[in-house]
Amino acid sequence: MGKNVVVIGTLDTKGPEIGYLRDQLIALGLDTTVIDSGILGEPIDIMPDITHAEVAAYGDTTIEALQNAGSRGKAVEGMRAALKLLVLELYSSGKLDAIVSMGGAEGAVMGAATMMQLPVGVPKVLVSPIASGKHYFDPLVGTSDIMVVHSIVDILGLNPIATTVFDNVAAAIKGLVEYGHELSEPSPDDKFVAVTMLGNTTRAVMVLKDRLAESGYEAVIFHSNGVGGPAMEQLAKAGQFVGVIDFTTNETYDPMTGGIHDGGPDRLKSVGLLGLPQVVVPGCIDFCVFHAGAIPPELQDRPVYDHNPEYTLVRASKDEMIALGHLFAERLNPANGPVMIAVPTQGLSIPNVPGGPFWNPESDAAFLETLKENIREDIPVLLFDAHVNDPNFGETVADLFIKMMIKE
Repeated sequence: MGKNVVVIGTLDTKGPEIGYLRDQLIALGLDTTVIDSGILGEPIDIMPDITHAEVAAYGDTTIEALQNAGSRGKAVEGMRAALKLLVLELYSSGKLDAIVSMGGAEGAVMGAATMMQLPVGVPKVLVSPIASGKHYFDPLVGTSDIMVVHSIVDILGLNPIATTVFDNVAAAIKGLVEYGHELSEPSPDDKFVAVTMLGNTTRAVMVLKDRLAESGYEAVIFHSNGVGGPAMEQLAKAGQFVGVIDFTTNETYDPMTGGIHDGGPDRLKSVGLLGLPQVVVPGCIDFCVFHAGAIPPELQDRPVYDHNPEYTLVRASKDEMIALGHLFAERLNPANGPVMIAVPTQGLSIPNVPGGPFWNPESDAAFLETLKENIREDIPVLLFDAHVNDPNFGETVADLFIKMMIKE
């Protein structure tokens, strides 16, 4: 048996295109398993290895029940749940070395959901016409390493543009299967430390990284843009890190305003529950992020900062900073491992400096006071007369973590 590629598609609308991709993979020496994720009709010009009726059975339902679910959304949701269970079984039984899916909106979302649950390094390729433009990429990528290919044309017909894209996708999968590898588990001697960062904290984190290296720790940096933090926490659960320096925790604030750096309802919880040592910094919690020109009307009277031509930062209010103080305490208090909170008192972001648009010591003090009143007594809150992006502060935070690890 050669390397096997699982190919997912709605064969009632994209049978010939999936068949073409399958044949190209086979021509490159790969085995394939074609799964039909179509719901309403029968396959066109292709015979799947796993039919849509067989897929539905994995979700404890029938294809007839999905066809009569009452709405397109409910039907897709049911098929997606079944596909996820099927793909996990194929992977765990050694029958999946790579996975590819081609589809429009529903097909792409169903295919992507199956890929997101596979480990980092398993080749995952998604081909879709919605992989461009003003679309959210979370449903297509999540926190995984899915490679997304814009099909340019819709997936309907084997014209020269489509076949060129499909040929290159097959070649990419061949290369991934032959030369790629899954993420390995750290060895007992590895000392990887997860660190969160944004452009507003880069200078400090660069120094922090070097300081950790001097003591034998290797920093793994995550961009805290609404995906980086959750991805970090997910990999922490997978055992990749000996500890965490959550230096840039802005993803806790954006959910309050609808900002795009939304880390979700569990951000800041997971690491503590895992028992991993962590140093937490309220870096950049003083702003939320919106696409330029897309600030909600209710926030347009706030101080703003043009971070770049694409993104605008909006200052948090005093009441929101108080709410963040409560949130930090609520999410860190259940921690099972050592926690230390380091607070720079001279500004939490680049525009938060004397004379800057976000300078508001009263609001920042309200966060700090609320945090100190509600945090568990054995979790220290340490204050430093520094700006969050001061390299000396980055060095100090690294030293705090190193000392914490020595005590462990």
